[in-house]
Amino acid sequence: MKIELFPSMMCADHGRFADEIAALESAGADGFHIDIMDGRFVPNHAMSLGDLGYFAKTARVPLDMHFMIERPGAYIDPFLAPLRPGDRVFIHAESDPQCAAVLQRIASRGLIPGIALNPGTSVESARELLKIAENVLVMTVNPGRAGQKYLTYVDEKISSLLALKDRYGFGLELDGAISADVIKRHAPAGVKGFVLGTSLLFGKNEPYGRIIARARELCRG
Repeated sequence: MKIELFPSMMCADHGRFADEIAALESAGADGFHIDIMDGRFVPNHAMSLGDLGYFAKTARVPLDMHFMIERPGAYIDPFLAPLRPGDRVFIHAESDPQCAAVLQRIASRGLIPGIALNPGTSVESARELLKIAENVLVMTVNPGRAGQKYLTYVDEKISSLLALKDRYGFGLELDGAISADVIKRHAPAGVKGFVLGTSLLFGKNEPYGRIIARARELCRG
C-alpha cells in the first residue's frame, strides 16, 4: 500500500503559492491539502474560493479538500465547481443533518467523497456514513488552527477505524500535529495518508524534498 503525504497549504507561504506548489511537487508531494473554514464550525478562516481556483488550475497533483463549515450542503457547490475528477472532498460527519446526501452529491461529480471526524466525534456516530465515504480523515487535534499538540486519546479511534477499513472499503488519513513519531507508529498499522503541516514540513529551513524523503522512509517502518 502506498502511503500518501499531503502538505497542508494553510501552512505554506501564501504570498508565494506558485513557488510553493512547484517546490512541493518536485519534492514528491502526493497532493495538496486545502482547508476551507467558515469561522463558525471552527473559530478561524483559511483558504478562499479564489485560492482553491488557483490550486485547481495550477497543481498537477490531486487536491485533498477539507471543508470545516456548517451545513456544507448549502454552501459547497461553488467550491466543488473548480475541482478535477479524482480530487478528494472531506466534510465533517457532524456538520450537516443531510451528510449522506452531500457525500452522494460529491461522488456524482466524479470527486472522491470522504468524512472527517473531530477528536470528540465517535466512530459509532458516523458508522452509516462509512458505507458511502471512500476516505476517512481523523482529526488528531481540535480543528481550526495550526501548531497544536497531538491528542493521544484519538489513537483508540484510529485503531477502531483500522479494524473497520477493509469491511467498509475506506482509506484512513490523519490530520493534525503529524510528526515523525506519528508516521512511524501509524503507517505500518495501515493508515494510508498523512497531512503534513508545521510539525514536520513547513518552517524547518530545510528542503522539502529532504523532509518528504525522510517521511517516506518512516512510512516503510
